Amino acid sequence: MKLQRVLQYAQFLLQDTVEADDVVVDATAGNGYDTAFLAQLVGEHGHVYAFDVQQQAVDSTKSRLDEEGLASRVSVILDGHENVAQYVKESISAAIFNLGYLPGSEHEIITKPSTTLKAIENLLSLLKVGGMIVLVVYYGHDGGKTERDQVIEYVSNLPQKKVHVLRYEFINQKNDPPFIIALEKMKNL
Repeated sequence: MKLQRVLQYAQFLLQDTVEADDVVVDATAGNGYDTAFLAQLVGEHGHVYAFDVQQQAVDSTKSRLDEEGLASRVSVILDGHENVAQYVKESISAAIFNLGYLPGSEHEIITKPSTTLKAIENLLSLLKVGGMIVLVVYYGHDGGKTERDQVIEYVSNLPQKKVHVLRYEFINQKNDPPFIIALEKMKNL
């Protein structure tokens, strides 16, 4: 077995968790790659809720979904992921975050610790037992290390009998390489 790169591993975790007809969340739609990937996993009767605070990201995601014929499976929402509970009322099997900024856009618009932590908390309450939240943590930008540290502190204090927390990273890479935090819900909180 070869070690999987961070994005490959994130997709592996999602593939292993999400089944056809599931409901899932892309907490940071960005350019729509994860949204489209999740839409394929849930099949034509499942549903993806994709959130982003930037109109550019919403437009990019909708365009990608239209091109791939997946738009009917997705609600793309121009709002922050901290408001997920206002839109998602059913149980979810998985969620993914890409923390940081939208590639190809202004680097001043970034995910923030307060909204990310609220979103994680809300998603954990919506998550089915056996479900998973995957966070791809990019932190090599202004504010990134603060968010990284606060997320790590929060997930490190989750009750181990209810949530398994994994950190997956390459420790010999330079320039603040991204890493994964995966939360697997074992029991209701």
